Amino acid sequence: MYERTYAVASWYGPKFHGRPTSSGEIFNMYATTCAHKEYPFGTLVKVTNTENDLSAECVVNDRGPFVEGRDIDLSFATAKEIGMIGAGTARVLLEVNGRDKSYVRSVAVRTSAKTGPFAIQVGAFTEGINAIQLKVALELKYSNVYIQEIDVKGTTYYRVRVGNYDDYSNAHSIAEQLGQEGYQALLMKADLSI
Repeated sequence: MYERTYAVASWYGPKFHGRPTSSGEIFNMYATTCAHKEYPFGTLVKVTNTENDLSAECVVNDRGPFVEGRDIDLSFATAKEIGMIGAGTARVLLEVNGRDKSYVRSVAVRTSAKTGPFAIQVGAFTEGINAIQLKVALELKYSNVYIQEIDVKGTTYYRVRVGNYDDYSNAHSIAEQLGQEGYQALLMKADLSI
């Protein structure tokens, strides 16, 4: 264990069950997972409820919570293990126990151009709400996040992108950082005509 901190935990469940998380995984409220604003995806966290000393191990696979005064959002299963379902929130001790490195992603490059502008696509969704949630999550750390709406064969896609960057090496560096955090990063020439 290399980091211990006290925090306020909340939990989420049925409303988000079956929807994509910020990491791209589908949220399963019955899996021991959690959402955190900063920990990279795959971070292993032991969560202990300070009121009853019940603990659970969970893995960060989402971003949030987006409610002021809350630090970590636990899946229903994790919250149930530490006895906080009824209360809704609890003061907890977080202990980081390493990271599942399978969450680290390599950058996919879809351009041979060396002059910008460049964009980094982090997600594409057919439901706008999923794109908005990912945009909000990315904006916790990145300032230049946008959603590009495009029609492909009668289906509307909402592409979540970070950029645009004039310099290729700068864009690639940001894409690698996103990949290290666990995001799927696709580096491409920015399409300014859409």
